[in-house]
Amino acid sequence: MADWVFSIVDRLGAPGVGLLILLENIIPPIPSEVILPLAGFRARVGAFNVVAAWGAATAGSLIGALILYGLGAWFGYDRLHALSGHRWFILSSQKDLERGFGLFRHHGGKVVLLARCVPLLRSVVSIPAGIVGMPLWRFALLTTVGSGIWNAVFVGLGWYLGENFELVERWLGPVTYVVLGLLLVGLVVLIVRRVRSRETSDRARHRA
Repeated sequence: MADWVFSIVDRLGAPGVGLLILLENIIPPIPSEVILPLAGFRARVGAFNVVAAWGAATAGSLIGALILYGLGAWFGYDRLHALSGHRWFILSSQKDLERGFGLFRHHGGKVVLLARCVPLLRSVVSIPAGIVGMPLWRFALLTTVGSGIWNAVFVGLGWYLGENFELVERWLGPVTYVVLGLLLVGLVVLIVRRVRSRETSDRARHRA
């Protein structure tokens, strides 16, 4: 584990935990599966209060999520929809985007809540929530609840395991890589599908 994580937590205490979790949400430098168990362990030996660590981590999660939500809201659905109509935009077609928008409108609350407990997705999901315009109060509430549960579990594991808190990251580290791999595979599938669809449309126009 990076020494600077220890240094921040030991120097700043519970606020340092919140700061690291905020950064993890925006530019995941070190996963929360490392930070939170460390916080639980440090709280167990009396470095700071465990409830304060949990509260700071949850506040950091919310602030980081709100920043990404704001980025998505600033970009907006209309702008993304217009971009998806260009031939060079290979991530999604307008029809796919419209279907995704409808799905998120009906099930976005469940997606936001559950994604808070999935590595990497807990950060990514904030952007589409902002793009589709999920009510801010609802997004903030679901993020706080989901993040609060996730943080409580991992701070608690660090407290329970004590000096063996690093076992948490060892157990869950492979899960993060699996999720990352699935996201990359999904991205490749979307791109291939978009390119093939465009090629089919071009051939149909040529025949006409």
